[in-house]
Amino acid sequence: MKQKLVALTGAGISAESGLRTFRDGDGLWESYRIEEVATPEAWLANKEQVLRFYNERRRQVLQAMPNAAHQGIAALEEIYDVTVITQNIDDLHERAGSRKVLHLHGEILKMRSERNELLIQEIRSDIQLGDLAADGAQLRPHVVWFGEAVPQIEVAIPYLEQADIFVLVGSSLAVYPAAGLVDYVAERAPRYIIDPHVPPLPSRGNFQLIAQPATTGVAYLTELLERG
Repeated sequence: MKQKLVALTGAGISAESGLRTFRDGDGLWESYRIEEVATPEAWLANKEQVLRFYNERRRQVLQAMPNAAHQGIAALEEIYDVTVITQNIDDLHERAGSRKVLHLHGEILKMRSERNELLIQEIRSDIQLGDLAADGAQLRPHVVWFGEAVPQIEVAIPYLEQADIFVLVGSSLAVYPAAGLVDYVAERAPRYIIDPHVPPLPSRGNFQLIAQPATTGVAYLTELLERG
């Protein structure tokens, strides 16, 4: 029976595929303030702007390719029962070959009714103002905005509690409630953090820091795990 390895990934892993985030700026995301494009209030105030912003994000994701970090995590499935819990809305983990991926903050390649969050469908092109879901409501990106509930958190918690090995890759641990998931990892489980910038760590320690970008850090982690 394979050991359970859980990888919690954030913006840093996709940044090496060329996908920019607001994490490294001054609260700006592609020249937009987060409050202008990634909140329910922004949607109510200017749906066209929000759609335009996410249409551009979708195009960027479709043009991006998985990098060595995504591929390295997928390759760990040969040895471990791997679950990827990602804060990212791209599909780079899936394209790299990971078979069990839980998206905490939604998926940019899906859209849903603004009225019924269960009316979800795939999208590879732009969403336009006037594009309607089956219930007659405007379609919006299937992403979790700041200020919205994160329903997948409850789904993710048991994976963390049962993890034999935990790896945090490219997350600043700045966005809650996702950052709080680290607290559910059992103390017995080896815990690794891959990030060139050390995020604030929970009080209970036993984290091994790999202060490298995701691509080289995942390769180094794989070597460590192979050595036992």
